[in-house]
Amino acid sequence: MIERRYWYMSDEFLRSNPPITAYKSPSLGLRQQVADEAVPQLGAEAALNAINDWGRQASDITHLIFCTTESGRMPGADLRVARLLGLPLSTNRLMLYQVGCHGAGIALRLAKDIAENNPGARVLVVCSEVTAMGMRGPSEADMGNLVGQALFGDAAAAVVVGADPTAGERAMFEMVWVSQDTIPKTENAVSSWLSEEGIVYTLHRDLALYISSNIEKLVQAALAQAEEGVEDWNQEMFWLVHPGGREVLDRVESVLGLRKEKLTASREAMRQHGNTLSASVLIAMDEMRRRSAERSLATAGEGLKWGLLFGFGPGLTVETILLRALPVTQPIAEHLYCLVMISLYNVHHPCVGECLLLLIVYVKCQFILLPHQPVHLHGF
Repeated sequence: MIERRYWYMSDEFLRSNPPITAYKSPSLGLRQQVADEAVPQLGAEAALNAINDWGRQASDITHLIFCTTESGRMPGADLRVARLLGLPLSTNRLMLYQVGCHGAGIALRLAKDIAENNPGARVLVVCSEVTAMGMRGPSEADMGNLVGQALFGDAAAAVVVGADPTAGERAMFEMVWVSQDTIPKTENAVSSWLSEEGIVYTLHRDLALYISSNIEKLVQAALAQAEEGVEDWNQEMFWLVHPGGREVLDRVESVLGLRKEKLTASREAMRQHGNTLSASVLIAMDEMRRRSAERSLATAGEGLKWGLLFGFGPGLTVETILLRALPVTQPIAEHLYCLVMISLYNVHHPCVGECLLLLIVYVKCQFILLPHQPVHLHGF
């Protein structure tokens, strides 16, 4: 159940711009203006917090992967964020547009490839989402739109990815294996397109069923890559499942035979923020890290060694990451002081009404350790 969500647009702004809250009203230009301002702003704040927690300078970032579903201008938000952070002009940038809810999985997979193939690389991954492009009023004839309006919220998340950490860098998770799979005959389960009224999307009524019917074989394929056998999915594993909706989590939990508490991080992320598209699973990761630290557990993965991260998006596309949680080596008090990774900021917009408190969520996530392996080129 979703108890709260956050939006960049104020109540006064929405009242002053009725085309945004109307159903199927031409408003693309207005929406794009909001997204062009908000997406890099939120992304830069999240990135700055992540870099501060990381322990090194922004100038040490070698690559930037910026991911959003809500914007489409050139040059993109990646360039503006690089400027806001003062990143070197030599920083290698990659902009991901219109990726949907599995965007963080895509970005982390690409970051893993970059870090493993470029010794010393430090990849800043930023996921920033603002619902300005997709927010609109309800229609009795469009239940998919109504469901979406009840689900989605604004957030930004950032994480630094690298291999072979140096002194001062605290690694929490290792990405052992990654994959992308497309569920056959589900290309219409989640779809969106850009129109004069902004981003329009459809959500199939059987979306959760499609995911749950295929999740078990994806789990088995991922665990086959673990260095040791994992037999009990409740006792030996932690789970980070994209909080795309209550039914998605309920069905995944049931099919895999998981205890209720195994998806607590994902459910809490959904309860506190709604579905924040590509940022969602990183918010769930940070929630798990925070809860693990509060309980003084041995790892950020609920004290366990092995875990799985799942992202679901249009296609239907599933991003799967096999994670290994590394032991917490610092005393817990120091650890908490150095790695406070989620913050809420009050934003005083000049148009905010007397009774409205705007909150923007900036999520700061952890440094991820990747295994360093030599890469050999063949056939040249």
